[in-house]
Amino acid sequence: MIVLPWMVTTLACKALFPGDGSAEDGEILFQDDFSDPNSGWNRVSDRYGLTDYDDGVYRILVNAAHMDIWSRPHRMFQDVRIEVQAIKVQGERNNRFGVLCRVLDDEHYYAFIISSDGYYGIGKALGQEFILLNADALQPSAAIQQGTAFNQLRADCVGDTLTFFVNGVQLAQARDGDYPQGDVGLFAGTYAHPGSDIRFDNFLVLQP
Repeated sequence: MIVLPWMVTTLACKALFPGDGSAEDGEILFQDDFSDPNSGWNRVSDRYGLTDYDDGVYRILVNAAHMDIWSRPHRMFQDVRIEVQAIKVQGERNNRFGVLCRVLDDEHYYAFIISSDGYYGIGKALGQEFILLNADALQPSAAIQQGTAFNQLRADCVGDTLTFFVNGVQLAQARDGDYPQGDVGLFAGTYAHPGSDIRFDNFLVLQP
């Protein structure tokens, strides 16, 4: 688990997700339905939160304010299409969570962000700085299911073009060529209130 500055439940987690969310129109480079707790993702618990497998899904809980926690399977890719299903189980709607691509280390990566109050963005970590690439601030979209609701996320990282889809709708595109390859990952974060509890399922990395 990597923690960056910026209520536990006992639900039957697998039942939260509608179907397997799989895509069959590209070669699968990596996939994980989180049924195997030894598939390589971080399994850490501390006072800031936790990252772990949980009843067939993957859970990120952030127990501190103004913090991001993320996890990755420790692999290397270049051009990819990443898909995952995500749902907020607990915490404030004013949160953030999503997908990472081209992760070089804890200070260099691209992030595809949504919030449970309906905002989105594409961001870039550059050392101690984090910038949005598609706009000056996160933007609202009716395509994002708000509150405790399921969302299908897709992030395409192809050449220097980064494209973000939510629930089948393209929301943003940006260009940046600084990171041509790297790991993939998932993250969740908080603003003023701790307790953001996000579950992910059916993670896919495909040839775009």
